Amino acid sequence: METLSRYEELARAVSAIGAVKRGLARTLPAHCQGGAAAVLALVKHHGDMRMSRMAELMAVDMSVCSRHVAHTVEHGWVERLPDPDDKRSRILRLTDEGHAMLGELDRRVTEAFSRNLAEWSDEDVALLTRLLARLRDSFGDCRAHHA
Repeated sequence: METLSRYEELARAVSAIGAVKRGLARTLPAHCQGGAAAVLALVKHHGDMRMSRMAELMAVDMSVCSRHVAHTVEHGWVERLPDPDDKRSRILRLTDEGHAMLGELDRRVTEAFSRNLAEWSDEDVALLTRLLARLRDSFGDCRAHHA
């Protein structure tokens, strides 16, 4: 039973990360909130992709994904190009403006961490970073299994 309570405590702590994510979301520009920021980050990380792949990576319905992508296209951060393998499909590609917006998002999130964790030691920040990466790796690529 001791082991179970250890994991119950962990479950509560991980659930509380939602408050951290909401705090970080408040630092984003009003015109580039969560869904749009996720589209930009995923295209940067995974490269050019079809909309179906984006929906899979975001673990959302195609209609939700389309709204987020449309927002990024309207702002000039992402472009839709013809897919050379299937002319009916489009490939999403990050534009120079999209790279610039990602730079702005990274800067704002970094400043938020710097402000909120100012009293943390460098060792504690490094430890949290390592442990969060380890936690993510322990679960594998959960998103791919949900799409």
